[in-house]
Amino acid sequence: NAEAGRDVSPQVSAARVAADALRAPAGLTPVHGPGIRVTLTDAPRDADGNYPAGVDPDNLVVHQQDVQSVVNALWAGGGEAMMIMDQRVLTTTAVRCIGNTLLLQGRTYSPPFMVTAIGDADGMLAAIKAEPGVALFLQFVKRYGLGFTVQRLDDVTLPGYQGVVRMTAATKEQR
Repeated sequence: NAEAGRDVSPQVSAARVAADALRAPAGLTPVHGPGIRVTLTDAPRDADGNYPAGVDPDNLVVHQQDVQSVVNALWAGGGEAMMIMDQRVLTTTAVRCIGNTLLLQGRTYSPPFMVTAIGDADGMLAAIKAEPGVALFLQFVKRYGLGFTVQRLDDVTLPGYQGVVRMTAATKEQR
């Protein structure tokens, strides 16, 4: 019905205003500011594409928990907005590994994995240094040559999330 789309009752107008106010905190709008980018990479292979002999291949690749440790540290350190690869992170974003690839919001990514966050760089860097999961990953960096770089960014722009936001549960606020 064409009339339904034009309902401008005060309740509908108020609901639209309230919903629009939540777009930015929900990650649906672009943001920019200073931040950092953390890049994690698998250990290098030889000229034939093989990993070193006698080493468990699992020790030579970036895993879900490695990326999740970086994400957790960035949030804990004052990250205000985040992107993994080219996907804006929402409260519903799950970091999942499938083999040595990352599944984010229905898309598959191969390393190197980049996590970019906007916020206080000093706070986020301190949180990365204090994160036990990152400390463990850095042991593998040192022992097997996996990659881990942190880059300060003076001004970075993160896009707003463009996918469908699905609500699976809701409760009515009691007044």
